[in-house]
Amino acid sequence: MSPVPVTPAPGPSVLDAASLLCEVADELVVRSVRDTHVAVLDRVHGIGRAVTHGGPGVVERAHRGIAGGIYGGLSAGLRAASTGLDRVAATGVGPRLESRPEGRFLSAAVNGLIGDRLLRERPQMAIPLAVRRDGGDVEVDEAGLSAAFPDATGRLVVFLHGLCEDDSYWDRGRDEGRQTYPEALAATGWTPIVLRANTGLPLRENGVAMTALLQRLVEAWPVPVTRIALVGHSMGGLVIRAAGAVAADHPQPWTGLVSDVVTLGTPHLGAPVAKGVGHGSRGLGLLPETAAFGRILDWRSSGVHDLVAGLTDDVPPLPHARYHLVAATLSESEGHPVGRFVGDLLVRPRSAYGRDARGRTLFPDADVLHVGRTDHWGLLNHPDVHGALATWLS
Repeated sequence: MSPVPVTPAPGPSVLDAASLLCEVADELVVRSVRDTHVAVLDRVHGIGRAVTHGGPGVVERAHRGIAGGIYGGLSAGLRAASTGLDRVAATGVGPRLESRPEGRFLSAAVNGLIGDRLLRERPQMAIPLAVRRDGGDVEVDEAGLSAAFPDATGRLVVFLHGLCEDDSYWDRGRDEGRQTYPEALAATGWTPIVLRANTGLPLRENGVAMTALLQRLVEAWPVPVTRIALVGHSMGGLVIRAAGAVAADHPQPWTGLVSDVVTLGTPHLGAPVAKGVGHGSRGLGLLPETAAFGRILDWRSSGVHDLVAGLTDDVPPLPHARYHLVAATLSESEGHPVGRFVGDLLVRPRSAYGRDARGRTLFPDADVLHVGRTDHWGLLNHPDVHGALATWLS
């Protein structure tokens, strides 16, 4: 088989990543330590001045001067290093960040945490939504798809990963001899299409990009498309729903081909961890001594913000699709207190099923599957899910 053609663009370099690291170190580390230090000084010396009824003393002024000089020097050095690295990176020299799996892992994680900011300030590091094959982007045109999928069938199963993940997460367990979902479904006549997305972008923005990509995919596919199944892990399931909502407002032919939507540990009604980050940020901001650490939490991306509430009933299901919802719990039983309140570490079963506290559900006729004694990432290539997929997509 001939090599799969991938996009020739070199992508970000390791120098781009190093420049970003310097910027983050300045904004989140040096400035946070400086602001906390100053707040503590204000608290301590404020108490001292209240007792003595005096103004700032010589020691206090000297302390502030020395501290300001140290922090200012560190900050200036990091900014200069970041600027210098950017200039060198712009020449195209240096190894590519995504030439190795470790670099692709780092790129996906950073995009999940601050992907919206990257798109504004460092677009060369922002991941575009793309079809992936062998660690590279596939051109979504007739030539690119024909070369990448020489055994294409009319049944497409599209996989989209979760927050801070990338396409390689669908290979989880392969090194241990486990079969992956794409491999299993390919053996039954489906053609697996694995996507990669910038999970730091707002859900609806990714939804717009996904609906456009799916339409291009259907139009350029080597053979007529007869059926589409969509499989999303975690946030990937929310992006799939957002894409369906976009297509509902602006009808696209691909939506009529979708027969099944499978979500694995998707926080349809929000994730407690995301809510906790928001509460923590507000709580830390109440005191000057901890406000800087609250700002660190505020660096989280729009994608993370969107996980607080998920997508409610203003985003309806695709009208012609059957929904299949999978939830996991650390406990064997879904009704165990650990299962109800901890879920799979990130998502509770009720949210994964789209059921609120009053019993209302986003997916009235959906199939549901509970997988016990596993965590959020254990849902990737799990034997129970393998069996369910074989049944649902038969």
